Amino acid sequence: MENQQKLLDAKSLKVHFPIRAGFFSNQLGAVRAVDDVSFHIAPGETLGLVGESGCGKTTLGRCVLRLIEPTAGTLEFEGRDLLALDKKDMRSLRRRMQIIFQDPYSSLNPRMTVGNTIAEPLKIHSLFKGKDLWDRVAELMGQVGLRPEQIKRYPHEFSGGQRQRIGIARAIALNPSFIVGDEPVSALDVSVQAQVLNLLMDLKAKYGMAYLFISHDLSVIRHISDRVAVMYLGKIVEEAARDELFKNPQHPYTQALLASLPVPDPRMRRKAIILSGDLPSPANPPSGCYFHTRCPVKEKRCEEQAPQLKEVAPGHRVSCLLLDR
Repeated sequence: MENQQKLLDAKSLKVHFPIRAGFFSNQLGAVRAVDDVSFHIAPGETLGLVGESGCGKTTLGRCVLRLIEPTAGTLEFEGRDLLALDKKDMRSLRRRMQIIFQDPYSSLNPRMTVGNTIAEPLKIHSLFKGKDLWDRVAELMGQVGLRPEQIKRYPHEFSGGQRQRIGIARAIALNPSFIVGDEPVSALDVSVQAQVLNLLMDLKAKYGMAYLFISHDLSVIRHISDRVAVMYLGKIVEEAARDELFKNPQHPYTQALLASLPVPDPRMRRKAIILSGDLPSPANPPSGCYFHTRCPVKEKRCEEQAPQLKEVAPGHRVSCLLLDR
């Protein structure tokens, strides 16, 4: 894929949080939240990012928006080097990239009305004033399924699903080309999840926005994604088109995740894959392949050699030594 076809292009991203102790706050180590991750997202594409809690999904999502600064790596957005931009240039570019937060309760200021919450990014970037501003806010509320007469209400007067719609309205207010969805439906009931997912897909179809959609729910990822990346202990271990990944998982971790999905037909049986042990600490990851401590098919070399993410089929990348035979 050529550069002009990549909306977002991340290469060898690392985010290490230092561990400090003692009177002089000496660094004793680092938590490797994101450890050498490379991926891209095309315009109008949804990349689903899935993995266990604590694998670094949220950190990666915030890193690509520079809400968290990377320790190493390169990051390009719409052909511009994000890491070379100063605060002023980065602020203007934020019109093109937004985020929907996980918790619809804590992500909204309880002292601000819904109207002021949605209007805030429009005011910051001086896009609308006076009556035009409030007309735009009313239009955005209508687009996400809220009534314009609710404009003066406060967050506590809305349900969880309605609050998440407010967060979505705020995120799309500036007509961004890219949105990070940080588990935006995980705190919602299943029926409300479906409504919010369908809303996000309708907005994508209407405005051509691209998403990095973060979730631990495989059914949600399957519903909304064009491609899927599977993350384990700060690394992407498999990446493929959605249908390819669900039909033909190659990495043992991906196979274990998919084996945990419930089967709707009670007459069907799926072989369970039980992973032994706990998720290792990102402050002290294992040698070799990070997954070898829990892998049911590991070999001796897996404890010593670190696998690379390699293409095993067109558009299908896997990080596993057992595929190198």
